[in-house]
Amino acid sequence: MKKLAIIYHSAHGNTQRMAQLIAEGSAGVPGVRVDLIEAEDLTASPERLLEFDGFIFGSPTYLGGVSGPFKSFMDATGRLWKSHALKGKLASGFTVSALPSGDKQSTLLSMFVFAMQHGMVWVGNAILPQQGVPQEEAVNRLGSWSGLMAQAGHTGPAHSFTAGDVKTARMFGKNIAKALVCMTCNEQVEVTQ
Repeated sequence: MKKLAIIYHSAHGNTQRMAQLIAEGSAGVPGVRVDLIEAEDLTASPERLLEFDGFIFGSPTYLGGVSGPFKSFMDATGRLWKSHALKGKLASGFTVSALPSGDKQSTLLSMFVFAMQHGMVWVGNAILPQQGVPQEEAVNRLGSWSGLMAQAGHTGPAHSFTAGDVKTARMFGKNIAKALVCMTCNEQVEVTQ
């Protein structure tokens, strides 16, 4: 059984809702157990990450980057970086903001660099944008390849997402879980100097 952690920060519930949708997609893949974990819960004990085979990181986009609590979680993993304890684990990410762009790409790049510094294997978003349907219903309607981007409704009910973003989240979770199942090599790459 592969263990996948969806680690997120959510100030207003939108990123949490997206994490739940991603978990629904991931949980449908045989051989994968999914845990939802708030980033703040790992800041004091980042060594808990060692029990997982893969991660999906999630943060709202605030001022063009991850939120402060998510950044605190990332910074807390410094001890693990020194030993490269997370090397070879699968990683991916998602972000939410109220605007279609909202500089979400820079948030995903921050997560990507974080994962690369730990020696993780990053998996992007391989879902092709859907054609021939209304834009609000299309999967990957925001056209993101480095990870999942979603737009939280800033009008209407709280935690509302378009039908396309909901479908994309579940598909994204399923794709990442399938990638985790396919990762069977536990050998470490030797780096000589």
